[in-house]
Amino acid sequence: MHDDVYQMYLEEIGILTPCTPEEEAVLLEWVKLGDADAKNRLMEGTLGYIVELVKAYENQGLPLGDLVQEANMAVMMALGEPESLNFVNFGDSGDVEGLTAFRSFIKKQVEEALQTALAEQKNSEQVGEELLARVNVLKDISQQMAEELGREATVEELARKMKMTEDEIKDIMKLTLDAMSVSPDAEI
Repeated sequence: MHDDVYQMYLEEIGILTPCTPEEEAVLLEWVKLGDADAKNRLMEGTLGYIVELVKAYENQGLPLGDLVQEANMAVMMALGEPESLNFVNFGDSGDVEGLTAFRSFIKKQVEEALQTALAEQKNSEQVGEELLARVNVLKDISQQMAEELGREATVEELARKMKMTEDEIKDIMKLTLDAMSVSPDAEI
């Protein structure tokens, strides 16, 4: 489904006319003055360029559609703060890559946003894996203690055995119960 939505997005932006460097310069002056129509046209005219930048981050942990959304939001936020545009000399004809100063500005905004989004995704996955490992260890120790004690272990006993606080054990148990109530067939 992500691919279908992304493909539709590409088709829609394919209809839009990209901004020329000259148009960018004029629109930027209007954006600095707070003109919403200029901001919208500038955003619209650079969507294709943003997609090009996003493609460099393909297959790194997030679907392309999510990456495009993150990139677009970063550029919209930057354009929504005209004072941030005052620090860049957009009158420059180009930089070492042959980009206009505005395109270089967009590239920087997009790269920062995508690197942050990918780092957050990776961190989230790591936290999930660590939590799953704790759930599995708790399950194993709980079963082992039940066999040894001939009854279910208390939270206090589990906490001592796992060298964790009772609150940590309760949190893990709650997450386990929440997961089971959402998907009763899920294996934990």
